[in-house]
Amino acid sequence: MKHILIVLLTFVYLQSSAQDSTRKPMMVQTIGRLPYLEYGLGDDRLGGAKMTYLDSGVVMLVVDSADGDYRVQLSKNHSAYISKENVKPVPEKRPRPYYLTSNWRVFGNDTTGFDYVTINLDERLPYRSIQQINPSRIAIDIFGATSNSNWISQFNSVKEIKNSWYEQIEDDVMRVFIELKHSQHWGYNISYDSVFPRLIIKVKRQPLVLTLSKLKIAIDAGHGGTNTGASGKSSGMLEKDYTLKFANELNKLLKKNNVKTFMTRTTDTTLDMATRVEMLKAWNPDILISIHFNSSGNALIKGTSTYYRYIGFRSLSQSVLKRMLELKLIEIGNVGSFNFSLNGPTDYPNCLVEVAFLSNLDDEKRILDPKFRVATAKKIVDGINDWLKKIK
Repeated sequence: MKHILIVLLTFVYLQSSAQDSTRKPMMVQTIGRLPYLEYGLGDDRLGGAKMTYLDSGVVMLVVDSADGDYRVQLSKNHSAYISKENVKPVPEKRPRPYYLTSNWRVFGNDTTGFDYVTINLDERLPYRSIQQINPSRIAIDIFGATSNSNWISQFNSVKEIKNSWYEQIEDDVMRVFIELKHSQHWGYNISYDSVFPRLIIKVKRQPLVLTLSKLKIAIDAGHGGTNTGASGKSSGMLEKDYTLKFANELNKLLKKNNVKTFMTRTTDTTLDMATRVEMLKAWNPDILISIHFNSSGNALIKGTSTYYRYIGFRSLSQSVLKRMLELKLIEIGNVGSFNFSLNGPTDYPNCLVEVAFLSNLDDEKRILDPKFRVATAKKIVDGINDWLKKIK
């Protein structure tokens, strides 16, 4: 009788949530490259505020439609929006009254250099993650999940994960906590097993030696090809050309320091953001530096700034900005929660550097000077070294 009542209440709730109460519940699953959830329908030049990126095959209930987005119900008290291009209907699926979690495993793998948390579920449920500092932790909300996890097997092979546990923060939201041994977040990835509805959280270990020459550093020259970016105030110079010049200078200096490097582009080629992210994840860098130049409708605004999205990666962008200011550039700030695609991956610390303003005559003059390229590369490397010293 209790089970029948739960089913009836769930059915009533799902039906009342839908735009058309006479329509059968529509279930969808994520498809395509880098599907993501948005908090709402707000928009700007970088897109709406992203809640999280998702793996493919994640199942959700559609409750409304707005232009090119679906509103999806994540749990009783949480909803989000997703592009219709990033989902497909799964008519064979029906919403269940509840989804249960089961056993966990927490273990390390010296060959891959990662620690892992695996959680068995009834379905590929949506999730989001939050980086926390002081202490350094990863918190992951699994929407729609009710705990039936009666044991968590933790192995001595882990080297970065200090503790792992969960809290049932709502009836249908389970929060996973992963406490790290080190203060610095080095990245993590959340995905599902290719066969089973098993959530896999892959946590990157801190490098054994915290010196520049032991790191793998990726460099992104912003824009390129048909995406020209901003243009110079007086010279008409294109951002895409000078991001590549500055990226090449940084790459040259890092190689002098025996650093393994990877550049998302080495020529004037068109690369969309999804392709860049896929390339970067495949190479698995320790950090990413992305080079851009700023622009404003107000020609008097000038200066430099650095950007990050996740609080656990902020310290890198702070160290780089502090060194950039030694070039006698005006401070525009250290900008957090930045909704730029290359700041989106949680897999590695990343920092976007807006070197200076192309729309300002003074800054433009400096950008055109080859000596400024060399000086900028040195300050970025100095910033990375400062960051490494702080971690030590």
